[in-house]
Amino acid sequence: MTSRILNLRRRFLRQLSLGGAVASAGSVLPRRALAHEMDSERFSEAEHKAMVQHGHRLKVSFDHGVASGDPLARQLIIWTRVSTERGGIVPVLWEVATDRHFRRVVGNGISRTGSDRDYTVKVDVRGLRPDTRYYYRFVVGRTVSPVGCGRTLPVGRVAQVKLAVFTCSNYPAGYFHVYAEAAQRDDLDFAVHLGDYIYEYGRDQYASEDAAALGREVEPAGELLSLADYRQRYAQYRSDPDLQAAHAAMSFINVWDDHEIANDTYKDGAENHDESSEGSFSTRRAAALQAFHEWLPIRSPDPRRPELISRSFAFGNLLALHMLDTRVIARDRQLDYANYFGSDGSFDGARFAADLADTSRQLLGAEQLLWLQQQMTGSGATWQVLGQQVLMARMNIPAPLVLGQIGFSAYSALVAKAQANPAALSAGERAILAQPAIPYNLDAWDGYAMAREMVLGMARSLDKNLVVLAGDTHNAWASDLLDYQGNPVGVEFAVSSVSSPGFEAYFPTENPALVAAGLESIIGPLKYANTGDRGYMVITATARECRSDWHFVSTVKAVDYTAFTGKSLRTLPGLANRRLAPV
Repeated sequence: MTSRILNLRRRFLRQLSLGGAVASAGSVLPRRALAHEMDSERFSEAEHKAMVQHGHRLKVSFDHGVASGDPLARQLIIWTRVSTERGGIVPVLWEVATDRHFRRVVGNGISRTGSDRDYTVKVDVRGLRPDTRYYYRFVVGRTVSPVGCGRTLPVGRVAQVKLAVFTCSNYPAGYFHVYAEAAQRDDLDFAVHLGDYIYEYGRDQYASEDAAALGREVEPAGELLSLADYRQRYAQYRSDPDLQAAHAAMSFINVWDDHEIANDTYKDGAENHDESSEGSFSTRRAAALQAFHEWLPIRSPDPRRPELISRSFAFGNLLALHMLDTRVIARDRQLDYANYFGSDGSFDGARFAADLADTSRQLLGAEQLLWLQQQMTGSGATWQVLGQQVLMARMNIPAPLVLGQIGFSAYSALVAKAQANPAALSAGERAILAQPAIPYNLDAWDGYAMAREMVLGMARSLDKNLVVLAGDTHNAWASDLLDYQGNPVGVEFAVSSVSSPGFEAYFPTENPALVAAGLESIIGPLKYANTGDRGYMVITATARECRSDWHFVSTVKAVDYTAFTGKSLRTLPGLANRRLAPV
């Protein structure tokens, strides 16, 4: 242990023995850095005495690594969790420096944690310098955490911002090679995680067929319902060395999607929740949101309303990132194609179209939409970027494919037959080809068409360069964003999953490359698809362009893998340029 750590520990224990309160870290912080300790309270005299007498004998470890997140120009959240056999209250020393060896310490303090927050520690360090890389660590007794690296946001004129984008990290589905690849890079400024950071399913459920062979069966074994369940699942995920490496390497900006609660969550329920057997959905949701806030380095916009997660991050004059919630606060229940079939198997297209066009159906909700309008109106940044969960671009696919009436290869063959020899088509084949294209995913913005028009109309009326980031589908996409009149409004870059299976699992007999090519040919706004590989996305913004590079790994089912780069696309600023273009 270094002399600096020993001296800090002695000062730590001396403060406790003198009755030093930890309601504020100011008593041990240099003036150039302050901290708002989200979990600080006064200790009782008995706790003080116990720490002084037994602090050096505490049996603790930092099994879940460290993390930083929600960077601002002068603030940064730092996070860890203490694993302890002692129980009770555990005081934790934290330290922030501008060098990895902590020779230039700019802030330190004492935080407390206990079972009420699952022994997680979250500190909002203030008084930092903009656009600066910082290193941080935590100390309990003689035990020192790993060192993490984070940075603050730039201000003023900014030449470039580079963001790693992740989504859908499913522990039993495979290894987290995607996180490992990003962690090894030294050119990434920040990470954006678009949700499905964990999955709620039990061992015998979704994407778990290889879990036992991979040594990645989930804990607890059952589906997540209680606060203890969600906490245990986060602890398992955060034990993964590749995820720990990614968190230690860069500051994360997180939002949730549905699986942090339950599949296909909406404002008062979820597809994967049965109140008759699983209890109150609101109770389950409250537990899930509490665990999310405990285990991730996120700054809550309003601690009194943990369901609110919308917040903006300003990267100087270059980029404004607006993180949205499309799940919890306002989403109406998803439409379901099954509800539009008659007893004779006919599909009521007119009723479906009317419900889809219902102007009252909400995804963001009025409060969040107004907030977004205010953020975009007040920002002069070149790029207005939405960090959110589900696909915004139109993804209309021939109805027979969506409704499972025909396979993709068979449909493609039918199209080819119609082009080569239309007279040879049977009446049944002509009927299949005559069916319209409909949204393939009603959980996406396609199921909330009028809500999408509100956002696109807002961006167009404000004359903003709109870039939408999306996850959720486990496949990679890039699409032009067009309003109902066909006006180009912006672009969408959608990222593949860290490990959750994509279309290759749903169409196991199909060639993923042919599926992707086929989708590109039949979906007008779609310019790129990868439906067979797991990976992440790098968004690089400059004053001249906003570019996406898709990166993939060869497998998540084996320890050994290779990494490769897929497509690169960009968009340019200005009213006439708001479309996807080659690099």
